[in-house]
Amino acid sequence: MFDLLRRLCEVSAPSGCETHLHELISKEVRPFADDISTDALGNLIVHKKGAGKRLMLCAHVDEIGLIATCFSKEGGVYISALGGVLPQAALYQRVRFTGGAEGVVVPDGKPEELPQNLKLQNLYVDIGAKTQAEAEERVKIGEAAAFCGTFSMQGDCLISKALDDRAGCFVLIEALKCMKTHTNDLYFVFTAAEELGLRGAKAAAGSVRPDYAVAVDVTRTGDVPSAPKMAVELGKGVAIKIKDSSFLAHPMMKDTMKELCIRKEIPYQLEVLERGGTDAGAIHITGGGVPSGCISLPTRYIHTPGEMMHKADLNGAVALMTALLEEGIQ
Repeated sequence: MFDLLRRLCEVSAPSGCETHLHELISKEVRPFADDISTDALGNLIVHKKGAGKRLMLCAHVDEIGLIATCFSKEGGVYISALGGVLPQAALYQRVRFTGGAEGVVVPDGKPEELPQNLKLQNLYVDIGAKTQAEAEERVKIGEAAAFCGTFSMQGDCLISKALDDRAGCFVLIEALKCMKTHTNDLYFVFTAAEELGLRGAKAAAGSVRPDYAVAVDVTRTGDVPSAPKMAVELGKGVAIKIKDSSFLAHPMMKDTMKELCIRKEIPYQLEVLERGGTDAGAIHITGGGVPSGCISLPTRYIHTPGEMMHKADLNGAVALMTALLEEGIQ
């Protein structure tokens, strides 16, 4: 079942470079869709026609990454962030530029002399070039890079780069395949540039003009010593969002999902995220406002190449989304 998720995660698609992932998703959903299109901002929109209210389901296809800004005389590639890249998490990680060059993120100076408040300006990518001219042949200014990492299953857990938010894409695809009936007019939107400020979702909501919306994205957990205090734990069920930095869930949407979980015996948790947001933050204030909810996937080590998720939580999210689609929102 998780082979699709593996294939989704292994595609490199930093913000602004999502088209390769569109090809994979389009192939998977084509037998189940009435129409597939891509808008001007790079959102992939999959339409499943229905007679009821317009329901927008979204998950973002982009992942955090880096972008080349300039070069050193010695052949290093200086970088800036595409999304919320933590310098401490990026240090000594492998990255792959969209043109194919690979390298390692290393400090610009002796490691013991790095400031405690580490910034990306203190780092560069070593691609093995000996001179600036050689580096310029391999990487271009403005070229994006994604972190490298393989997909792994360890017992009940999944570990990979880009589970944020390929796992959400997986939930939408599997729910579309699994649902047996539906009444709502469904728009499955695989949004671009979420990591750069929910840009794709803003554009897509403006064109789809949904009556209701549900985003699917990862959320943090509070079950390891390095994590902030939080009630969400890995393996305790799909999370239903109450609020985050940019969003307060609509009571009707939140209650509908809670009732479905209770009735369908789907384990669930309630989530209050103090820092961070999802596409729902942009969608719910579009036009005159869109009643919105969010299905969250408990994930450890978000925005690192080693994000970790529990299989049962992911399966629960698919079950909840499928039930929501089949029973509909009136």
